[in-house]
Amino acid sequence: MKSFRDLQIWQRGLDLSILVYGFTVDFPKEEQFGLTSQLRRASTSVSLNIAEGWGRGSNKSFANFLKIARGSLFEVETILEICFRLNYITNETIQTLRTEIEQIGKMINSFIKKLDNNNQVNVLADSGSPLNTNN
Repeated sequence: MKSFRDLQIWQRGLDLSILVYGFTVDFPKEEQFGLTSQLRRASTSVSLNIAEGWGRGSNKSFANFLKIARGSLFEVETILEICFRLNYITNETIQTLRTEIEQIGKMINSFIKKLDNNNQVNVLADSGSPLNTNN
């Protein structure tokens, strides 16, 4: 892989953000600086942390940022539950998003395990990153 853009987890994280932005336009105006903002920030944090971790150039740093991205997924899921209970989103919407979050989470967990199991080998070695250093 040459770039974080090649990572499916990064691409899926972006897709999640686009979904979130799409349905939050219909949220009540009084939530603009509340749940709407928090949900949008949490969803964008997933792909942002994946990209930043990749840019750090080491397995250990990348794994740490993947864990932060995973935490952001949990934050998104929790905010979605609040939105559902407030009737801001439908059952269909939350089910679709839960499935996507679960799949992204599994991908992130798998990548973390790969990084942890290859702590002697830099999986980012072919990235072409100027920060391409060993742990």
